[in-house]
Amino acid sequence: MLENLKKYKVKLASNSPRRKELLSGLGIDYEVKVLPDIEETYPASLQGEEIPVYIAREKAGAYRKDMKEDELIITADTIVYIDGEALGKPQDEADACRMLRKLAGRTHQVITGVCLTTVEFQRAFASLTEVTFAPLSEEEIRYYVSRYRPFDKAGAYGVQEWIGYVAVTGIRGSFYNVMGLPVQRLYQELSGL
Repeated sequence: MLENLKKYKVKLASNSPRRKELLSGLGIDYEVKVLPDIEETYPASLQGEEIPVYIAREKAGAYRKDMKEDELIITADTIVYIDGEALGKPQDEADACRMLRKLAGRTHQVITGVCLTTVEFQRAFASLTEVTFAPLSEEEIRYYVSRYRPFDKAGAYGVQEWIGYVAVTGIRGSFYNVMGLPVQRLYQELSGL
């Protein structure tokens, strides 16, 4: 399986426990390599899929100058997108509650941009999943935010947590993309290298 990857030392540029778990699920040998303080801003003119792809490429750029010939770096960024607004990680409890109020009773998009980078090439793609939430009461929102502290998650929620059990009424697309890494698409891309 993925014999073509044997020529690379695969590096996951993420501290996300969910991304680590998902990449491990593919049976790929990899190491985590994280640089501190990588900027996650983007031009205001970008929309939808352009945003996380841009950020994933920017993250890759921070690694490129020190890359070795045999390294393959995987960078990724996930956003929640609704009403033309990209919801990243919430700043605090109030921001998390604001995001969940916006998502409650509606359908939104979860978009992950992934960038595969070596010294020789760079390939980037986006994966989009539609997620529908049931209406949520203020009490449910506050319970989730105070108990699960979703401050490291785009859109202030983890689909694999309590809120996913009680609020998600439908998913169209990759469930794992909603967790932060579209592993089926990533497998396809890695197979094609």
